[in-house]
Amino acid sequence: MTAGNRKVAVVGVALADCGRVDDATPHSLHAQAARRALADAGLDRSLVDGFASAGTGVLAPVEVAEYLGLRPTWVDSTSVGGATWEVMAAHAADAIAAGHAEAVLLVYGSTARADIRAGRRTGNLSFGARGPLQFEAPYGHTLVAKYAMAARRHMIEYGTTIEQLAEVAVQARQNAALNPEAMFRDPITVDDVLSGPLIADPFTKLHCCVRSDGGAAVLLAAEEYVRDCRRAPVWVLGTGECVSHSTMSEWEDFTVTPAAVSGPLAFRRAGVRPAEIDVAQVYDAFTYMTLVTLEDLGFCKKGEGGAFVQSRELPVNTDGGGLSAQHPGMRGLFLLVEAVRQLRGEGGARQVRRTDGDLPRLAVASGTGGWFCSSGTVVLGR
Repeated sequence: MTAGNRKVAVVGVALADCGRVDDATPHSLHAQAARRALADAGLDRSLVDGFASAGTGVLAPVEVAEYLGLRPTWVDSTSVGGATWEVMAAHAADAIAAGHAEAVLLVYGSTARADIRAGRRTGNLSFGARGPLQFEAPYGHTLVAKYAMAARRHMIEYGTTIEQLAEVAVQARQNAALNPEAMFRDPITVDDVLSGPLIADPFTKLHCCVRSDGGAAVLLAAEEYVRDCRRAPVWVLGTGECVSHSTMSEWEDFTVTPAAVSGPLAFRRAGVRPAEIDVAQVYDAFTYMTLVTLEDLGFCKKGEGGAFVQSRELPVNTDGGGLSAQHPGMRGLFLLVEAVRQLRGEGGARQVRRTDGDLPRLAVASGTGGWFCSSGTVVLGR
């Protein structure tokens, strides 16, 4: 085996405490998730020589690695919003395959909900008003408004209905009802979604993600370490990443996201087609994200996302997603955790089965950052 052709597997995944966690700090949630992922893998932390983190302080991977007692020789602090973790997983897999690292730990922790409750920050999320954003900031265009405007464009172009968007939230809640770790589990209907308070036209409250605390960790390792692990490996088959825009004025088509690039890249590198995927974990800060990302990944044609969602042909966001399970900020790492759990048959009541009764063989996790500014897609297989 030579550097450059090593296979890479996800050997450990875990969540920290999620939902309402008032007595934790972001660093303690990082540590809790990391310890649990290492325990899940059955590997000692001394093996970890690669570390990836973002979202905490100005030296994210340095200060968090120090807190965890790690001294990595390979680090990544890529920060592209919610897609960060799929992009980091791609970088980590490449590093391991090239022999630059043996085992890379990806960790995230956030007390987004608790910070607001304690008055440490406000509910407003500002990305600043300097650089290119100075030309849009004066108009007060909020994050949710950017997504809402894109959703409205899709409705105008393709006849997508508000009921189809609402169906995304209903299905997410149905999945969350089967997940004991989900923050909201009570059933909702399309009428419940439509009758809620308006946040940004056409989105009502239930079209928008929950605000939670929480953390997650994923451990990737070279194939020679798999035999020492407690769990069956989940292999990284292909990855893709793409960045698009930071200002809405530079986004050529509100109905096409950078997943239209990252998805085909990941599928081609994995040597599989979207039709072969058994389960998908898709970033869903808003209902429109799920619908349009499924289109751009190639699960249906452009403009057919609404009908595809209603068909329930593909299991999506089986943990309840950001709309119901948890959303502590940048949720991309949670997508990878759930994809791995499904492939390992650890979904409990929400476990997906193929038509032949077997466990899923292929999964895709696709994260989105900013306001469709970035995308990272990872194809996994057992």
